[in-house]
Amino acid sequence: MKGIFKRLTSTIGKGKLLKLFFNLSPMYRSTGGRIVEMSDDFHYVKLKLPLTRRTRNYVGTLYGGHMYSCVDGIYMVQLINILGKNFVVWDKSASIRFRRPGNQTLYAEFPISKDFIQQIKMEIAELGEKDYILPVNLVDSEGKIYAEVEKVIYISSKEFYSKKQEKRTSRTSN
Repeated sequence: MKGIFKRLTSTIGKGKLLKLFFNLSPMYRSTGGRIVEMSDDFHYVKLKLPLTRRTRNYVGTLYGGHMYSCVDGIYMVQLINILGKNFVVWDKSASIRFRRPGNQTLYAEFPISKDFIQQIKMEIAELGEKDYILPVNLVDSEGKIYAEVEKVIYISSKEFYSKKQEKRTSRTSN
């Protein structure tokens, strides 16, 4: 399996392969969203959520559950792939504020700068763990905001997280 993955990534690129995986996986397909762009270094993702009979609510606009679920997990997957195996990354919580009814196809962009990755690495080296609040907006083709989402992402070093888990386990077994 690793050999196939390696050949595919060298042929079409990591970003395109993960984009394909997202768009074909039942867990993501059911959100109604589709990844339209993903950079090979995972620093940029763009998705679209079309207004269709599957994503429409009772009053004919985008169902709020689809608006949230299509953005759920994107930052986490990006950061897992960017930071690598020495870090633990979890979605911790989220909030969504609906600004106007979604009456057309909406888009969301997830840019992660190299400076932000350096900041994470420095802070985790110092603190061991930290929560990061990352915003993402669902917008129309003209940039008008329909929903504002804030994702809280937990990041720690693998070493710090393992020690934390050991402490929890020892407390519950006593």
